[in-house]
Amino acid sequence: MVRSNKPNPAKHGNRHHVDVAASTGARARLIQRQTWKVASPLPSDDLFLRKISCKAVRYNLTVSYSDAMVAPAWVGCNRTLAVVVPTLNAAKLWRVFQEGLRQQGLKPQQILIVDSSSTDGTLELARSAGYRVLSIARSEFNHGGTRQVAAELLQPVDILVYLTQDAILANNDAIVRLVGSFEDPSIGAAFGRQLPRVGAGPIESHARNFNYPPESRVGTLAERDALGFKAIFFSNSFGAYRRTALEQAGGFPRESNFGEDTVVAARLLQNGWSIAYVAEAQVYHSHAHSFGEEFQRYYRIGRLHGTEPWLLRDFGKASGEGRRFAISEIQYLFRHAPWLIPEAVLRTGLKYLGYKRGRVSVEQPPS
Repeated sequence: MVRSNKPNPAKHGNRHHVDVAASTGARARLIQRQTWKVASPLPSDDLFLRKISCKAVRYNLTVSYSDAMVAPAWVGCNRTLAVVVPTLNAAKLWRVFQEGLRQQGLKPQQILIVDSSSTDGTLELARSAGYRVLSIARSEFNHGGTRQVAAELLQPVDILVYLTQDAILANNDAIVRLVGSFEDPSIGAAFGRQLPRVGAGPIESHARNFNYPPESRVGTLAERDALGFKAIFFSNSFGAYRRTALEQAGGFPRESNFGEDTVVAARLLQNGWSIAYVAEAQVYHSHAHSFGEEFQRYYRIGRLHGTEPWLLRDFGKASGEGRRFAISEIQYLFRHAPWLIPEAVLRTGLKYLGYKRGRVSVEQPPS
């Protein structure tokens, strides 16, 4: 329904009318400034060119939004929402992934696919679903920079939800439940519970059950002494951000190719925001890492902690959480799959070696 949004100076005082419509050319120029390219033109009748007005009471201004970007009724007139999904050859799981999104009640134009030059038909699948598509060269992708470009491209959306292509929404109100946490004005970001995928093995399942418990919570900076590094645990596989909070935190680090969600979570807490873990908002998302992948993952964690030393300085070492995980894993496997205990011990050793190697690579770079 189209609402008339002409401000009434007598009622609202000195309010400004902000028109957020942008032409395709303007968006292309924005991307060029960020050294990104639109590999395929966005449709000329896309969401930026079809507007309705919605009174943004919370922000004390009147904003013209696209009808395609206005969120479902549960978000309210003063909330707009978009979903960002970076993809690379996502066709294998596309059917079940798209069905999960379809059940959320979002309009296709609220979903932006940022694709790294897939060769399996992902782009065609996304376009046929009516999603917005931004195609980039594979060499231009990194986890922080890509998500930041998407955030800037989707201005002035209030709530940005990030998913990965293999995170399958587990219920038809997962996004509703996740973004519902933003009704608390102190919440700057929220992430949902990740359940083991169908067919996950015991080691894979324990990792998800340990890191994503069934109880929701809200984390604040005051809890860092009790939680340590766990206070800044966050995942962009299914996470959402209040735009104002994300911008206050400086956005996603553009050069980061790992741990961009951890960096932003830490900055949010330091800026006085709270972070919600919403256990009722769920996706199926887990991985059966090979030994090599396990090593590489912890190598990247070690590099992150080496390049961002303030994380450990301000939130404590991660070793305590790692020790607790290892003990919990052995106890879980003893009950459910004792024959996997030797493998788990080997993986723990590889994680330790990978982490240390990553730290050393930063502290003693090759000459």
